[in-house]
Amino acid sequence: MSAAGRRVLVGRIVGLYGVQGWVKLESWTEPRAQIFKYQPWQLTAPGQEREIKGIDGRPQGKGLIAKLPGVDDRDGATALVGQDIYVARELLPPPGKDEYYWVDLEGLEVVTTEGVALGRVSHLFATGANDVVVVRDGERERLVPFVQGVYVRSVDIPGGRMVVDWDPEF
Repeated sequence: MSAAGRRVLVGRIVGLYGVQGWVKLESWTEPRAQIFKYQPWQLTAPGQEREIKGIDGRPQGKGLIAKLPGVDDRDGATALVGQDIYVARELLPPPGKDEYYWVDLEGLEVVTTEGVALGRVSHLFATGANDVVVVRDGERERLVPFVQGVYVRSVDIPGGRMVVDWDPEF
């Protein structure tokens, strides 16, 4: 799938603020308050999804709070707690040199520097030391540290390929 049509997880509704329908947010944008510039939001929870436009928000203490249109009381806000916030990939700024959005890496073919096919990028996850690429080929799952210049030798998003310096038997 191309970047068009993909969505990126940018935050989550994590709590309530006051009695007038405001909610507390966890934002994974940089800076955190940038989440309010990316609209509309796709709110998702198991079995449901809806698009929200016109969100008002601001920093509050050490966190962020938001007011969503049509949510005017604590009961309405309670129903939103735990929902993930996604935005369309095309709303985000282009990544810098040697930077990538994880969603753009998902689905890339992964081959070794010797040309051995390892599978495709299933997903990535963060660790304390570095991000990790999960590569699946139907039979195996490999965890490759996303360390550019060491294990990840090249990333070609338009060509759909990532080259890694990795032992296929590992």
